[in-house]
Amino acid sequence: MGTLRSVIVFLWMAVTVIPMASLIVLATPLIDPDKRWWYLARPWLRGAVAAARLIGRVEYEVEGEHHLPQKDDNNSRIILCPKHQSTWETFFFASRMPHPLAYVFKRELLFIPFFGWAMACLNMIHIDRSARGGAWNKVASMGERLMDRGKWVIMFPEGTRSERGQQGIYKTGAARLAMATGASIVPIAVASARCWPRKSFTFVPGTIQVSLGAPIVPDPAGSPGEMMEKVEAWIEEEMRRIDPEAYPEVERPIDLAQQEAAIQASLELRADAARGSHGAAENAKE
Repeated sequence: MGTLRSVIVFLWMAVTVIPMASLIVLATPLIDPDKRWWYLARPWLRGAVAAARLIGRVEYEVEGEHHLPQKDDNNSRIILCPKHQSTWETFFFASRMPHPLAYVFKRELLFIPFFGWAMACLNMIHIDRSARGGAWNKVASMGERLMDRGKWVIMFPEGTRSERGQQGIYKTGAARLAMATGASIVPIAVASARCWPRKSFTFVPGTIQVSLGAPIVPDPAGSPGEMMEKVEAWIEEEMRRIDPEAYPEVERPIDLAQQEAAIQASLELRADAARGSHGAAENAKE
């Protein structure tokens, strides 16, 4: 039954992406990029997330959204840095954030029929990874220009999807962009692999936990590496909190409530033992 549900969701995506992408391409000469985002791309992305929830039984819970600037705040430069475990978060953040997003992605994705063509019409940042210096210059210039228009940039710091419970290498691109533009980085932990495993086309019913941290502001005296270390430390610690079963027990954060209950139980056992010893002593005297 789970396989059938997954097939239905992916079939829906495959069929509906064709008219959606065609509309975006045809509308490109007629309406501005933000309208193409709000009225065409975003509704489809929301539909994909809803289909996964209603048919695939992939629920989600979000915490920490109060850390984000308000929708009418067009002055704050924001770079979102989420943990990347599946395709789910690429749909989810675009459908959820109060500002249009500009993804930084490899240019090969533009060649995907319809989906890639639509991405090319949404003012995002596609890069040629083989052009090292040129790629960074493009990210810096386009990122600043798009953020000045009220867009938020989203970059997956690990670069590619990681297995559940695993950690990739955090690259410094987002931190370099933040320091070059004065943008703040919002670290995000996403436990999506529990419901949509990497390289899988089958959903596992359950709830995806998403947690947004407080923005990390660039330190003029610091380095991109140091800034990214803060991002990495927050994300990885939070991942162990929201998805503890995916990590070895020694890496899981201490559950203070559970620890307090264990201490209380131990104290009660000691008190019972002491009372028992005292009673036995009294009986011996008699």
